[in-house]
Amino acid sequence: MEELIRHLVEPAVSNPEAVQVSAVEGEDVVLLKLSVDAADRGIFDEDGDRTLRSIRTIVSAAAGSNKASVELVSDDEQAEDAGDDAPEADDAE
Repeated sequence: MEELIRHLVEPAVSNPEAVQVSAVEGEDVVLLKLSVDAADRGIFDEDGDRTLRSIRTIVSAAAGSNKASVELVSDDEQAEDAGDDAPEADDAE
């Protein structure tokens, strides 16, 4: 799924090397967090979120019977989440 999102997003942004995708997997759902350069966020904001909704639709179809969700996060949120993976696993008792 992460490669699919990269394939869809990188050609549309001016700074493709800044695209980051991370996955947080739960029992029945996969949350895919997408981060792009601040200058490229306008692509997702200026069209009333149609671009992001289209990406979500494609990812959902590719996920099949699994549930997948795509969230656009800021660089700060992406950095914070990178260190939060281990504590979430401990809380899932």
